[in-house]
Amino acid sequence: MSPSAQTDRFVHDQLPPLEQWPELLYSTPELQALQQAPHLNLVRELLDRAAEKGFADRPLLRSPARTLSYAQTREQVDRMAQVLQDLGLLPGNRVLLRGGNSIAMALAWLAVVKCGLIAVATMPLLRAKELGEIIAKAEPAVALCDAKLLQELQLAQVQQPVLKTIVPFNDDANPASLESLAAGKSGLISACPTAGDDIALLVFTSGTTGKPKAAVSTHRDVLAACETWPRHVLQARADDIVMGSPPLAFSFGLGGLLIFPMWAGASVYFPDIPYTPQAMARLIFDTGATICYTAPTFYRQLASCMQVEAAQRASPSALRLCVSAGEGLPDATRQLWKEATGIELLDGIGATEMFHIFVSSPPDAVRRGAIGRVVPGYVAKVVDEQGQELPRGGVGRLAVKGPTGCRYMGDARQGGYVQAGWNYPGDAFLQDVDGYFFYQSRADDMIITAGYNVGAPEVEDALLRHPAVAECGVIGRPDEARGMIVKAFCVLKSGLHGDAALVTELQDHVKASIAPFKYPREIEFVPSLPRTETGKLQRFKLKQL
Repeated sequence: MSPSAQTDRFVHDQLPPLEQWPELLYSTPELQALQQAPHLNLVRELLDRAAEKGFADRPLLRSPARTLSYAQTREQVDRMAQVLQDLGLLPGNRVLLRGGNSIAMALAWLAVVKCGLIAVATMPLLRAKELGEIIAKAEPAVALCDAKLLQELQLAQVQQPVLKTIVPFNDDANPASLESLAAGKSGLISACPTAGDDIALLVFTSGTTGKPKAAVSTHRDVLAACETWPRHVLQARADDIVMGSPPLAFSFGLGGLLIFPMWAGASVYFPDIPYTPQAMARLIFDTGATICYTAPTFYRQLASCMQVEAAQRASPSALRLCVSAGEGLPDATRQLWKEATGIELLDGIGATEMFHIFVSSPPDAVRRGAIGRVVPGYVAKVVDEQGQELPRGGVGRLAVKGPTGCRYMGDARQGGYVQAGWNYPGDAFLQDVDGYFFYQSRADDMIITAGYNVGAPEVEDALLRHPAVAECGVIGRPDEARGMIVKAFCVLKSGLHGDAALVTELQDHVKASIAPFKYPREIEFVPSLPRTETGKLQRFKLKQL
C-alpha cells in the first residue's frame, strides 16, 4: 500500500491499538480492488472521475436557486480547495464544518476531503458548549461555517483558542467568505494523493446513549461502503433525484444525500426551507424526487401529507424508493406509509462507527417485522454474552464484520465496541431460519420484567397502532416487585388529552395486540419526546425522568 500523505499524524496517533481493531473483510471483487489500490482519494474517485463515467454534464447539486452539474461542482470544489491551501493547512489537519444541508455545505465538505484534510462536520443545532467539546477533542485550526450559524461557533472559539480561523460560507456578498475567496482562484488543482488508510472524516456520534465519541472513517471505508448497500440493495440510477432530512453531519445523511448519489451519477436536492411533513410532501411532487431518506417518525407524519398532496395533483409523484434508518422502524409505520403511497419502505440498520447500513433488504425481499438480511460484503450473527452464536430464533447481541469497522479516536470505549475482531453496535436482535434480522432493542434497553424479556420497540409498535398515539417511547422502570416494569411515554395526536380512561384503553389495546405481559403498566402523556438532531429517540433521557 502507498505511504500516508497525511503529514499531520494527530488522528492517526490516537487510533486504538491494533489488537482492538475490527477485522476488515474485502470479500467481493470491487472491495478487493479498493484494498489493492495504491492511492485513494474519495473525492477524486467520485467527483473528479465523473467525466470518465459520462456524468460531467449531468446535474449533481440542486436547490431552488441553482443547479450544478458534476463538472461545475468540481470547478467550485477545486477553487475552494485552493483557498484551504492558501490558509497553510497540511494533509491530516482537521477542519470543522458547521452548516445545514445546502449546496454550499456539500461543496465545502468535498473541498476539505479533496485536500487530504479531515472533515469534522457538526450538527447545526449544537450550541457553544457542545461545539467547544468537539473542538477540544479534534483540535481543528480552521472552521468553515454557514454565515447564519456563526454566533455559537464564535462563542466556542473564545474558550477554545486552538481554533484560529473561521471562514464563513453561504455568503456571496461577504468578500471574506469562502465563495468570494474561491471566485478569484484558477480552479486548477489535483486531489491529494491520499492512501486508502488515510483518514477522511471524524463523525461525532449523535448521543443517544450519552457522551458522543469520535468515529474515524478512511477514504477506503467510504468507498467500500459505496460497494455494499448502494450497489446491492439501494441500486440507485443516474436519473434519480434524491432528497431527505438527515443532516450531512450525520453519516446516514452524508452517505444518502451526497456520497451514494455521486457514486451512482445521480443528483441531490437541497431545499432552502426547513423540512416539515407538509413541505417535504410538496417538494417530492414539485422536484420529481425519486428517492427519499428520513427517519420513521417523519415518515409517519409525512404519510397523510402525501395523501393530501396526491389528491391535489393531476399525476402521481415520481417517488420510487424510500429509505428509513436512524432508529427502529415500527411495522405500523411501514404499513401506514405503504397504504398512503403504495411504496414499501426500505429499512436498514447501520452505525456511525461503520459509516452506513449493513443489514437491509430491497423492497421486493421485505419480511414484515424484519429489518432485512445482511448486506453483501458484510457478515453478521446473533451471539450470547460470551460471543457464541445462538441458534436461530434466539435473542442476543448483534455482531458484524465487513469492509468498514469501528475505530474511535482516543476513546477507551473502543474495547467495548470491538471484541475479537467483531463489531458490536449495541443492538439486541433475533435472526430467523431464512437469515432475516428482527430488531428487539438496544442491548442495554432490553426490559426484563418478572423474568420475561420485553423489547421496547415491540411495545412501541403496538401503541402506534392505536389511533390516538402520534409518537411514543418505552423504557423499563425499576420496580421492587418485578425488577422492572414497562413504562410508556406517549405523545397524543392534536386535540386529544390523556386521562385515566385513555391509559386503560391503551393498555387493553397492547394486551390485545401482543403478549399481555408486555403491556405498559405505566403510561405518561408528554408533549414531546427527547430526540437527537437526527431524529433518534434518546431513551436515556426518558430514564432520567
